[in-house]
Amino acid sequence: MPGEQTLQVNRSNFCCIDQGVMSGLVGADNRFGRDFNNPDAALQGDIVALYDIGCIIGSILVFFIGERLGRRWMLMAGGTIMILGTVILATSTTVAQLIVGRIVTGVGNGMNSSTAPVYQSESAPSNIRGTLLTLQGTMTILGLCIAYWLDYGTSFTDSSLQWRFPLAFQAVFAICLVVQVIGLPETPRWLMKNDRYEEARDVIAAINDVSPDDPLVMQSLADIEKAVHEDIQGDQVGWRDFFSHGKLQNWRRLLLIILIEIMQQFTGSNMINYYAPTVYTDALHMSRNMSMILSGCTSLAYLVGSALPLLMMDKFGRRILLIVSAAGLSFCFMMVAILLSFDQVKDAYGATAFIFLFQIFYGLGWLPVPWFYPSEISTTSLRSKSAAIASAFNWLSVFAVVKITPIAIENINWRVFVIFAVLNFLWIPIVYFFYPETKGLELEDINLIFAKGGFTGGVFSSGGRPVVPHQHAQETELEGKQQTDMIENVEHP
Repeated sequence: MPGEQTLQVNRSNFCCIDQGVMSGLVGADNRFGRDFNNPDAALQGDIVALYDIGCIIGSILVFFIGERLGRRWMLMAGGTIMILGTVILATSTTVAQLIVGRIVTGVGNGMNSSTAPVYQSESAPSNIRGTLLTLQGTMTILGLCIAYWLDYGTSFTDSSLQWRFPLAFQAVFAICLVVQVIGLPETPRWLMKNDRYEEARDVIAAINDVSPDDPLVMQSLADIEKAVHEDIQGDQVGWRDFFSHGKLQNWRRLLLIILIEIMQQFTGSNMINYYAPTVYTDALHMSRNMSMILSGCTSLAYLVGSALPLLMMDKFGRRILLIVSAAGLSFCFMMVAILLSFDQVKDAYGATAFIFLFQIFYGLGWLPVPWFYPSEISTTSLRSKSAAIASAFNWLSVFAVVKITPIAIENINWRVFVIFAVLNFLWIPIVYFFYPETKGLELEDINLIFAKGGFTGGVFSSGGRPVVPHQHAQETELEGKQQTDMIENVEHP
């Protein structure tokens, strides 16, 4: 869809620019520290992590109002709130104002991190959906790179510009987000759910670059219509529906959604992203200047890693990339812990190499997949609310990690890497046994996986193709004809 990739660029860039900017400001004897009375490790954790509390609040807002307002309006509202938060941040004179700015900014980003994956998954063609959604992760890390090097560039000045400019620069991407979304249509699935058939038909035709009367459009409309009628209808959707049984298995989908978000953050990635200079300075005992340079270089390795799945996501699928990624992350952190335990400078540089390799493995699977997988496996009526729940649990997990990281490094030093190495190893069997493959499937076909029932039903029988392809095709053909007649009746009452 025109504009879809640029939407990914700006929503994601804002999120990781915040991570990169704050990592270069906290934990140092710089102008930022002096302007805010040199906050200790606990207060540093509060300043950084309260942004994630704002993100949780924004995600909760989407749960209650996102389905009613639609994807576009939620994205524009989130971008506007981020702009307001950036203004508060850049003009801060006290820690209290700084914290308020971070919470407000987080609210806007929470709204967008809940909504953007839904918008993208509902608008992307199934055969390249994984690639387009993975591009979001690549653009996220591009934002991180910009932030790290922006911090490094301003670190040579001793005025408040050192921290005000990087914080203010975040607004550029929020402004671009709002401007771009104004010109984008709603998703066809939201339009169909709200009985706007003609608009949905036009959007599907535009996505596939065919005429509105093309059989492919009619087939897609029939699939969506069937899924919408199978789902819980209208404003009756509530908490109880997430725990329903039957062939939709919403309870199982909810568990998978929550768990994959927790697992993503407890890979230890944000220990590096938020605190890379601190990790290099305190855990690896390097100078601040060298830590800033290495942090910027780490982000470049991260960018390379995030680009790799662009070529692999729709070929190998989500499951294999998550498993390979988790194995690589566990190995890297274990090697970092072993090398740092020797307490030698040469070994610290060896550990740095494995942190670089960690970023590549993380970008391969655990960076992109958890952000869009919940939107793929959710039913149409619950997709917006499911994405909001996923985002809330993701940011809650981020809050926990970034809150404890400076304290953990201060108290147990290199041993913190052992904890995350063990956790990453545990993610391998969990993904293998419980997470079904979604590559190449239309969102409506994913319902057939969960119709098999049980905790592992459909996990091993679906390799990224419809579970009952021939039956589904026959039903689709029949319903496509019915959909054509329905639309003709709407146009010629």
